Amino acid sequence: MVDISDKKDSIRESTATGSIELKNETVKSIKEDKISKGNVLATSRVAAIESVKNTSSDIPLCHNIKITGVDIDYEIEDEAIKAKVTVKTTDKTGVEMEALNGVSTALLTIWDMVKSKEKDKNGQYPSTEINSIKVDKKIKREIK
Repeated sequence: MVDISDKKDSIRESTATGSIELKNETVKSIKEDKISKGNVLATSRVAAIESVKNTSSDIPLCHNIKITGVDIDYEIEDEAIKAKVTVKTTDKTGVEMEALNGVSTALLTIWDMVKSKEKDKNGQYPSTEINSIKVDKKIKREIK
């Protein structure tokens, strides 16, 4: 693990995004809150927040940092859901891994909750795919 003892705390923010491709009828069921496991986006939001807070447990060389804010937004399309996770801290190191971990977990949670609707007759997922997970923004500012 990198030694950050001599670094000063600063205001840090990172936004990560990604998407999951789904069948049109699955997206419609999510919009209408007709998924048997429950409210997909509410559950995904809670899972993303927990994932952000536990990043240092999931990724061995990440520092355990104080999280001061997490915001999750979704954009629903006809055959996809895009997730955006923004994480904030006032600490010695950035939060891009926390944002990436949050968006990954948000999308995986959506998949888990809708997998019964996404399976084909052979139990496969030909239409389901997680794509384009990336850091869109990273900010570092001095604390005044």
